[in-house]
Amino acid sequence: MLKIGLIGCGRISKNHFEAIARQPDAQCIACCDIIEDRAREAAQKYNISTWTTNYEQMLQNPEIDLISICTPSGLHPEHGILAARAGKHVLTEKPMACRLNEADELIAACDQAGVKLFVVLQNRLNPSIQLVRRAFEEGRFGRIYMITSNVFWTRPQDYYDMAPWRGTWELDGGAFMNQASHYVDMVQWFGGPIAEVKAITATLARNIEAEDTGSAIIRFQNGAISSINVTMLTYPQNLEGSITIFGEKGTVRVAGTSMNKIEHWEFADKQSYDDEIGKYNTNPSSVYGFGHSEYYRNLIGSSHGTAEQISTGPEGRKSLYLLEQIYTNNKPY
Repeated sequence: MLKIGLIGCGRISKNHFEAIARQPDAQCIACCDIIEDRAREAAQKYNISTWTTNYEQMLQNPEIDLISICTPSGLHPEHGILAARAGKHVLTEKPMACRLNEADELIAACDQAGVKLFVVLQNRLNPSIQLVRRAFEEGRFGRIYMITSNVFWTRPQDYYDMAPWRGTWELDGGAFMNQASHYVDMVQWFGGPIAEVKAITATLARNIEAEDTGSAIIRFQNGAISSINVTMLTYPQNLEGSITIFGEKGTVRVAGTSMNKIEHWEFADKQSYDDEIGKYNTNPSSVYGFGHSEYYRNLIGSSHGTAEQISTGPEGRKSLYLLEQIYTNNKPY
């Protein structure tokens, strides 16, 4: 039984609590939040035996094997390093940090402590994306020419006003760093190493430090070109979360609100699973999809040595590197 402590009982923690509860061989035995009522309510709702507002106190619990970090992005490295030094494995929500050097410090701390570092990239486990990845690894696309990704969602001002850290450079970043980080990861996962990045961002309608809208153009080392278009100003609700891959021998588009529906699937060759793509589509109730449960299954399997770890610290670093390049090579409006 893998015993888990969770820090940060806010918006995303629900996905983690529910995903852990579905695992027959894992249990959340402690939770922590600086807001006392939130920690207590989470413990009551999810039948967690211990809650606290003191993170270092939770880390002293010898029964805890792993810490799930669901705090603001800018705090992930600090909380992860403390967990590693306490001898706990570390799971951090995306992105693993807001700054690349802090991500490197987290990776180094986990390596030095001999603990595993997991970065939540659950959209890689969407059934539709898993099928695209299978085709990609089988070489069915041939040479990749272009990858496009669109994240057309809405986040009203009251979303940002609910927590003072949202939309800040120190703890959150903007639409690229927060909401679109899974799509940035997806683009680099299929595109590979980066050669060049250019971007334009703007804060058009939300009262935040960081951007609510932007576009990035990427040239990969293999010559492929990519564009990522992001806005949190879609009226009146989330419209699209998509990736389209154009290759020498194949074209695929996965859309819906969270890369959950295969809308185009065409290759020069024919495989038996081509006639079954409909069964890989899902209909999630939110843009988070269903991937957290499968992510925890992989985490547990890799902890027991029965599965290969999907996203290590260095793997999570790749998308953060691209995010930092987008911001570094950015022309803000």
